Amino acid sequence: YDWAGRTNDALNAFKRALRLFPNSPEINWRFANFAFRAHKTPEALSALQVVLAGNSPAHRDVFQLAVSATRDHRAILEMLPRQASVFFDYLNFQLEAGSVTAAEEVWLRLLELKLPFNLPQTFPYLDALIQHHGSFEHDILDGGLDWRVVPVDGAVVSMDFEDAFEGSRALRIEFNGRRNLDFGHVFQYVTVQPNTRYRFSGAMRVKGITTDSGPRFEVSDAFEMGKLFLSTENTVGTSGWSSQQFEFKTKADTRLLILRVARPSSEKLDNLIKGTVWIDRVSLAPLN
Repeated sequence: YDWAGRTNDALNAFKRALRLFPNSPEINWRFANFAFRAHKTPEALSALQVVLAGNSPAHRDVFQLAVSATRDHRAILEMLPRQASVFFDYLNFQLEAGSVTAAEEVWLRLLELKLPFNLPQTFPYLDALIQHHGSFEHDILDGGLDWRVVPVDGAVVSMDFEDAFEGSRALRIEFNGRRNLDFGHVFQYVTVQPNTRYRFSGAMRVKGITTDSGPRFEVSDAFEMGKLFLSTENTVGTSGWSSQQFEFKTKADTRLLILRVARPSSEKLDNLIKGTVWIDRVSLAPLN
């Protein structure tokens, strides 16, 4: 019916087949192809969900059909069965296609759903994008390998939707001028490989930062700071966006780092920090 142009007859035939065999991967696959051609995208995605849930080895074919038929990435994410293995298959599919941003959305959705998974499943993603959620285009999850924000008197952390270095968001930290803060309350854990060279970079902008000790980026070994500790330059006063970076090599037993936005306490008499700092486009990647 379909190839003869009898769309309604084909639709009725598929519906009868699906009533008899609702969980058949083959029938749902054929119906999904038909539904996309008939511009019935929601029905097609529902059918593909059944195909994926049926443990079919052809996940790549399913993903390719879905991304070719619709640009609604959110709808595709909702189509995925609530199985971590399927999410990682789709995440790796996006990585291989060079779509790191789309892969990040898959990762964030996986964490949002709290689906259990094994750490080795994350390695391809972590290798592709060592530092996670560097442009703040999504809400902070405050856990896992995403950014964490610890509330502290004297500073307020929020998203800025109007003055990003790139994209639509930047992270903003406002100091109220009442404390000599030893600040390190915005941070994330980053998995790395031993004996490997990495490049860190991050964009920072400041306005009205007082005292001699201002904000900067810090990278250190998560378990023993003395093994590895690096920092970008101290930033005070007012300045526009600037990119800060450094390169380093991990130690033989280094596998986990802490990346933080820091402001060490000042030893001066005039030490109560006030002003605002914005950060964006934070990246930690291996050097080839």
